[in-house]
Amino acid sequence: MADTVESKKEEADYKKLFSFPLIRNTDMPEEMKVETMELCVTACEKFATNNERAAKMIKEYMDKKFGSSWHVVIGESFGFEVTHEVRNLLYMFYGGSLAVCVWKCS
Repeated sequence: MADTVESKKEEADYKKLFSFPLIRNTDMPEEMKVETMELCVTACEKFATNNERAAKMIKEYMDKKFGSSWHVVIGESFGFEVTHEVRNLLYMFYGGSLAVCVWKCS
């Protein structure tokens, strides 16, 4: 039991250490990139235990703000290869090991 409490404390400390967004790849214009990044951070903090709800929140906002056909994947340890519209891709890390990929395809 002590090991579980200690490991949870270490994980919380790790997430605090990496609580900033780290852009891995993007081709979005600067203004769209900043807005999308802030949206992703907000969604991940609001739905910290439910990645599906966070992805849904991001998708609905992006569809409303920048037109339809946005896709969002949030999780740990995944790879991807997508075809997307030019200047409409953002791939970032948040909270250490959580990855967020947002893209638009027609």
